[in-house]
Amino acid sequence: QLQLVGSGGGSVQPGGSLRLSCAVSGFTVGPYAIGWFRQAPGKEREGVSSISFSGESTYAESVEGRFTISRDNAKNTVFLQMNSLIPEDTGVYYCAAKRTYYRSDSEIMTYNVDYWGQGTQVTVSS
Repeated sequence: QLQLVGSGGGSVQPGGSLRLSCAVSGFTVGPYAIGWFRQAPGKEREGVSSISFSGESTYAESVEGRFTISRDNAKNTVFLQMNSLIPEDTGVYYCAAKRTYYRSDSEIMTYNVDYWGQGTQVTVSS
């Protein structure tokens, strides 16, 4: 059983930066992948970025080159550095975990999430 706590959201102007954190606690047998998802008002939740237990990462096309995901397994924390933010990045951001057999498995989608964290609001507006 894992517990995830996301934090670091806030309000910024376009072009600004935020760093989200996802603190993971609890115990699970085997490795797990972590993903960040976001949900804008009136829209479905979508994947933003994910990272495998061994550090392989994926990004949605809309954030490629602006966002960077990283993890510190010793501190059980995953980070999402968000730069060059635009209004379309506004939404509630959720971190999530998927149990996996493979350390290099970074594929995590809304339908295969095992644990969700609570959301943190990100607002990009001038």
